[in-house]
Amino acid sequence: MLRTGLSNIARRSILRGSSSSSAKIQPFSALQTLHYHSTRQNDDAASVPTEKAAPEVVKTHGGILGTGLSNWYALPAAMALAVPAIKFEWLLINEEFQLCAVFVAFCVTFYTQAGDMVHKSLAEKGDAILKEQNEVEDKVIEALEKQLTLLKSNANIVEDFEAINAVREETYAKLNEAGKVKPLHDFKGQMEKMLSMIAQEESSASEKKKLELLANATLNVHQQFASSKQLKKAALDSAIAAIKGDTTSDPVKDAFAAYFQKTAKAISAEDAKKEEEEQRSALVAKMNSIAKNEGFMFELDAQGSPKMVA
Repeated sequence: MLRTGLSNIARRSILRGSSSSSAKIQPFSALQTLHYHSTRQNDDAASVPTEKAAPEVVKTHGGILGTGLSNWYALPAAMALAVPAIKFEWLLINEEFQLCAVFVAFCVTFYTQAGDMVHKSLAEKGDAILKEQNEVEDKVIEALEKQLTLLKSNANIVEDFEAINAVREETYAKLNEAGKVKPLHDFKGQMEKMLSMIAQEESSASEKKKLELLANATLNVHQQFASSKQLKKAALDSAIAAIKGDTTSDPVKDAFAAYFQKTAKAISAEDAKKEEEEQRSALVAKMNSIAKNEGFMFELDAQGSPKMVA
């Protein structure tokens, strides 16, 4: 009970003394008024001219509690006050006080020894973040500028589409004019192709007929000379005379000529007409098949005349 009462009396006396002398006590020193700041100043505050910011001047006498006395007097004064405070248990040295003292010592040591290092680390990290943010903002600004340029370039989009529509109408008009000529051009090309195929077919049929007639004539003349000794002797004499340079009749040539004349007389006009009709029918059927497969605009009738198809 006595200890508790003395502690309360000491606390009240200290509070009264501190409240009465608080108006007279000035800041310790100019160095003690500084504060540790690791954060970056605001741009608005940095943009204020230094001429307009009125500097705060702090007047101090220095020393212990601003009294002008040397700081070395703090050591005997603290010893003189600590002895009765501990003796009368105004200040209890318990585990809480010791833990608080260790924590304060740690804070002071960390602030004085590692404060600059922490400040530099945080400043470098802040600068890196600010640099990265500026790069991102620059990219965004560049993209917005490109978008603005694109929008400006699209300002004449109406005139461009009008010009495109005009060119389209002109192109369609030219295509319509070309469309009138194209069917005629296609018809001309198809007709030329048809005539060329007909000429080739006729040439092939004529050549085939010639070869067949020549083969029949050769076979007939060979049979005549093989069965007649007189024709053999006449052919031999004609060959010897030709070697000597004498002009005589050629029995082989006469035999071929006689066969051709005989064959021509044997073919009547009706047979020739019938054969011609058969050849024309076969040719027309073949040409119509080709025209249908290739999509021609016409086909041939029974007489061989072209006829347009629907």
